[in-house]
Amino acid sequence: MAYDYEFLKVGIEDGVATMLLDRPKVNALNAQVFLEIGKCATELQYDDEVRAVVVTGGEKVFAAGADIKEMVDATPALVAKIIGGAQDSLSRLENVMKPVIAAVNGFALGGGCELALTADWRFAGETCQIGVPEILLGIIPGAGGTQRLPRLIGPAKAKEMIFSGRFYDAKTAQAYGLIDKVVEGDGAAVIAEAQKVARKYATKYPPFALAMAKRAINDGMNCSIKDGLVIEAQGIALCFSTEDQKIGMRTFLEKGPGQAEFTGK
Repeated sequence: MAYDYEFLKVGIEDGVATMLLDRPKVNALNAQVFLEIGKCATELQYDDEVRAVVVTGGEKVFAAGADIKEMVDATPALVAKIIGGAQDSLSRLENVMKPVIAAVNGFALGGGCELALTADWRFAGETCQIGVPEILLGIIPGAGGTQRLPRLIGPAKAKEMIFSGRFYDAKTAQAYGLIDKVVEGDGAAVIAEAQKVARKYATKYPPFALAMAKRAINDGMNCSIKDGLVIEAQGIALCFSTEDQKIGMRTFLEKGPGQAEFTGK
């Protein structure tokens, strides 16, 4: 895969791809950045070398929100085009069928918060400030915030965050269920912890089974339980086509649980 972008840097080590936003000074998200995120998500999905992903903005800031200069004089037609592209790109990242962790330092506001919401887990530094302040600009979140946030933390807390436009510190966001882990130390420690956990999933777990589990959960959250059970049944059946399923079950019978060494096939 090329991973050749203007505002993203991608490095791969031990099966973990680290996607770094790199648009100084605050990683403001414009149409080009969203386009690159979508393209990168597609590459990550189909790169067999990649088994887990860390998304970060670096040690100082995650992403301070949308580029207001790009939108201040925009027409409804242009906004619809920009938002459509942003939603498509973040949906692609959300549906990369590999474990994805957002390592959040500093500000994660508006589109930055919405980007973090696409990850399976969010690890934050102690100085993190996260929120969806679009209401203070006379608008609403447009890159998935009104949909992913209530599904994650419940409608009441999501309405509080969206209606108020407040910034929330890491501990409060963790209490709300928005942040999964607060990491002590500097910004580098947050990224290192996310990479450590991602590496565990990349090296010690069967990738196809992880993909089927993620698909069943993601798709099942957006349909009836009846349809979700069909998705689940299809996923487990497909797992029986893999070498890892044979290794996992035979190792369990011979050595007990948690002893399998999966090949990724």
